[in-house]
Amino acid sequence: MLIFWSIAALLVVVTLTVLLLPLISTRRRSAAPDANAAALAVYRDQKRALDAELADGVISAEEHEAAVAELSRRLGEEVDAPGERAPPASPRKRTWFFAVALLVLIPSAAFILYALLGKPEAITSPGGERGAHDVSDQQILAMVDSLAQRLKTRPDDADGWVLLARSYQALGRYTEAADAYSRAEALVPDNTTLLADYADALAMAQGRKLSGKPAELAARALTIDPNHKKALALAGTAALEANDLGGAIGYYRRLLAQLPEGSDDAKQITAIIAKVESAKSGGKGLPPSAPAPERAPPPALASPGSNAAITGRVEISAALAPKVAVTDTVFILARAVEGSRMPLAILRIPAKELPKDFQLDDNMGMASGAKLSATPTVIVEARISKSGNAMPQAGDLSGRSGPVKPGASGVKVTIDQVVP
Repeated sequence: MLIFWSIAALLVVVTLTVLLLPLISTRRRSAAPDANAAALAVYRDQKRALDAELADGVISAEEHEAAVAELSRRLGEEVDAPGERAPPASPRKRTWFFAVALLVLIPSAAFILYALLGKPEAITSPGGERGAHDVSDQQILAMVDSLAQRLKTRPDDADGWVLLARSYQALGRYTEAADAYSRAEALVPDNTTLLADYADALAMAQGRKLSGKPAELAARALTIDPNHKKALALAGTAALEANDLGGAIGYYRRLLAQLPEGSDDAKQITAIIAKVESAKSGGKGLPPSAPAPERAPPPALASPGSNAAITGRVEISAALAPKVAVTDTVFILARAVEGSRMPLAILRIPAKELPKDFQLDDNMGMASGAKLSATPTVIVEARISKSGNAMPQAGDLSGRSGPVKPGASGVKVTIDQVVP
């Protein structure tokens, strides 16, 4: 709103300047010479000429006297009597009158016309912005569906299947995401990150259960890369589901060794290990409150380091914290400051992990050709969804950072707003 009124005021000032500056600064034309003064000046010149001729003996005293009398008579006829001619209006006074009138009328007319013909409520109403975003979000869905249609004619496009799978996963369409990962995995069979993401999506499609094929996929990823972070997290959670406490502890310890000391993820894994070790030493099975599959570290942990990755922390404001349920879903994403609203990278975590350190990079993209690393400046957004829907809905909680460049670290996002 402040930007709008500032621009409007600037336009009014420019308009007034264009109109008033020539009016005020134009050199005032000189008033017409006074007729009486002119007649007197002529009389004096002619009188001096007659005096000179008399002195030189050109004319006689009688001729001089007669000529002077004639000049005096003509002067009496040309000079008006006092009060006969009204003084002309001052040009300067008229100029300032018009200047003041324009100064008052133009801003008043602009304000009245905007109030009558414009839409003032759009300045302060968040609905206008939300409506624009809703259209863009529908466009995002259309782009994802368009990608799916394109892959029907190009089934050998492995990168396209990966993008489609990540897009479905970000939208919470896990069954479709698992199908797309399956198509990509058939084309690229030994990609550890792809296998781990496939296992994650399939587990979500199975009601957050890793038993069966998701556990097999995680184990297969670890045969290729024994230190793959996401695969270790998934394998540890699968072991917990199977009540294999010793195996779970082994996987989580291997994962902990790779996490930055003191990070949120390291603290979370340490707490899980302590809980599982306590259950094992007591000779008991897995307690009911043991970690569920969604407690595994997010995909960002599995992404290799990148100079274009954005890292930071998402927190919830104290005022909105009571509104957050442990079953809520958090979406952390990066969008370009200008241009398309298609997320350049997106991360999905359970709300119970807040506050959360995050990393966003090109491996989390949703669209071919739209890369985080190739975007000059982005904004990091975080949104808590009650429904788990990736599209913003009324009642969701949100927050955003200021503009940052790819590769930025220490980015702080505070969730402190309610989506109207």
